[in-house]
Amino acid sequence: MSDRESEPLERAVLDALRTVKDPDLHKDIVSLNFIKTLRVDGGKVSFAIELTTPACPVKQDMERWAREAVAKVPGVREVEIQMTAAVRQAKKGPSLELLAKVKNIIAVGSGKGGVGKSTVTANLAVGLALSGAKVGLLDADIWGPNIPLMMGIDGQPRSMDNRIQPLANHGVSVMSMGFLAAPDTPIIWRGPMLHNVMQQFLSQVEWGELDYLLIDLPPGTGDVQLTLTQTVPLTGAVVVTTPQDVALQDARKAILMFRQVKVEVLGLVENMSYFQCPHCQARTDIFSHGGAEETAERFGVPFLGEIALDVAIRQGGDRGRPVVIGAPESPVARAFMQVARMMAAQVSIAASGSVDMIIQ
Repeated sequence: MSDRESEPLERAVLDALRTVKDPDLHKDIVSLNFIKTLRVDGGKVSFAIELTTPACPVKQDMERWAREAVAKVPGVREVEIQMTAAVRQAKKGPSLELLAKVKNIIAVGSGKGGVGKSTVTANLAVGLALSGAKVGLLDADIWGPNIPLMMGIDGQPRSMDNRIQPLANHGVSVMSMGFLAAPDTPIIWRGPMLHNVMQQFLSQVEWGELDYLLIDLPPGTGDVQLTLTQTVPLTGAVVVTTPQDVALQDARKAILMFRQVKVEVLGLVENMSYFQCPHCQARTDIFSHGGAEETAERFGVPFLGEIALDVAIRQGGDRGRPVVIGAPESPVARAFMQVARMMAAQVSIAASGSVDMIIQ
């Protein structure tokens, strides 16, 4: 079939694909410029769907919807679809030189300690990497740098031409104060020293090209948070909490802190949401349940999901193998992967307002 002869069928295929909408971006996949390399050869139609993240939570649905829509077009006998992804950049404003190739910077915070923020951050970072994204993880919890242990990394980063080379494991580039301080040595610093080390982490680490850089913040709403928000253009922030009132009270403060410094809150995660006995399967809401979802609704922010209290999470962190890679088929690993997908979807939504997504 010549190009001219295939044009009517090609137009009909595009019209059919315009009925398929991204449920998060609320536009059809043709207008969003998701359709690439469309080919019509007789009755065979082939094309690629380029999503805004490899961690898209509706990736399989999108392929099925597109296949069903095109298959209904008269004259189409075969449909071949390739699913790809190209993460869009959502961060706005001038960036430091070594962060210029980082598309999205996401802060992960909590109003108080003890809610499992670092555990959640490590599993989200590895989960995104498992999906095919290029991911970095900056441990900005200067007083309690646990990320090296949780990520199974031991050693000191090299420095070349005044640029620090991050260490890596599980497909994630990592930088932490834990690489620089002696084991078990407490960090007893005040504001100016914290500001200086954060500036060094942000301006001297050679991150390279990243789709996502996750920053594990210390608990609270203090110096590190202020330095970060004043230094780099954040795509947004994720707040981790547990369900009990004392944690939710501080989570609300974290939400309001990010809003005060003009950082979009991408969503809330409820960690230690419940405990399910591995023997009798009875469920116990040790720290209550559902408080994070209620808080998210009250403050008008997305609820990204809940993570159960499970010994496999603790074991993975202690062994340097986050549960998403150490026990990938476990319910908690699947829950972490779903939270990672939901977070990635919120980043794509943020990017949709800051990049041109119209067909050139």
